[in-house]
Amino acid sequence: MRIGVLTGGGDCPGLNAVIRAVVRKGVAAYGHEFVGFRDGWKGPLEGLTKPLGIAEVRGILPRGGTILGSSRTNPFKIEGGVDRIKANLAEQGVDALVAIGGEDTLGVATKLNDLGVNVVGVPKTIDNDLNATDYTFGFDTAVNIAMEAIDRLHTTAESHHRTLVVEVMGRHAGWIALHAGLAGGANVILLPERNFDVEQVATYVTKRFQVEYAPIVVVAEGAQPLEGQMITHNQELDSFGHVRLGGIGQWLAEQLEEKTGKEARTVVLGHIQRGGTPTAFDRVLATRFGLQAIDAVHEGDFGKMMALRGTDIVRVPLIEGTGELKTVPLSRYEEAEVFFGS
Repeated sequence: MRIGVLTGGGDCPGLNAVIRAVVRKGVAAYGHEFVGFRDGWKGPLEGLTKPLGIAEVRGILPRGGTILGSSRTNPFKIEGGVDRIKANLAEQGVDALVAIGGEDTLGVATKLNDLGVNVVGVPKTIDNDLNATDYTFGFDTAVNIAMEAIDRLHTTAESHHRTLVVEVMGRHAGWIALHAGLAGGANVILLPERNFDVEQVATYVTKRFQVEYAPIVVVAEGAQPLEGQMITHNQELDSFGHVRLGGIGQWLAEQLEEKTGKEARTVVLGHIQRGGTPTAFDRVLATRFGLQAIDAVHEGDFGKMMALRGTDIVRVPLIEGTGELKTVPLSRYEEAEVFFGS
């Protein structure tokens, strides 16, 4: 069997570990042949390939990013895109695809599978917002990077008696902000799931200064104030219909400085959260996903996504992972509420 592999959407630590596991087991255990499609769905759409064998995956386990490249290409927004993909797969002699990606990449995989393309999905996103799996690889690394940044910011915030606002990634789900904020001892954590009151945040910040400690505020990029207080996003959309986020941290710092009379600064972690070597947890999870994915392909169990349930790797229908995003539930707010304003 000849199998194509692609990585789409935002890159994250652990992608190379999946590729390595798929190829090594696929070749050694099953005798399959592989071809790498470059730059996400742009690869099969335009016939962009690269060799993918044992030699190509040696030494890539600790590397961040993806050796295959990535993009946010949506073939369903391109006239004749699906037919072009089918034609290129046939020309390359590809019998099945392993698609590694998040909501958008696996959403395309779901539709293609319904249209007769043999696809198996592997869930990837630092946001941890894919349904049907307890965790996605990349999340643990992103949280640890953000936590380390918060740890370092505590000392400079105390030295200068200023508020530091840390903006982390999280479009619709605040998992990174919640976990990194709790682990890093942040005083206020603001998530996309619940709009925040700037006046209340200012009160928390003031209370922190009253006990002679400088506050750290962690805010997800998709967090929003109460209606009417601010609009942060422009209206430019990508091929999947997402607006480009950014600016909430700077806006919040300016508001807090004005309302508290204390100096405030912003740190936007941005793509730092995506980069660098994956943690041990993400390397192991990504490897386990890859091993299960090639088993599914070999068995002809297409239209499935690999998922972590407890400590087990299971297969679920692709639609279960992409049909609805996994956001932070109210119960997690209640668990963390005691820390807000401390």
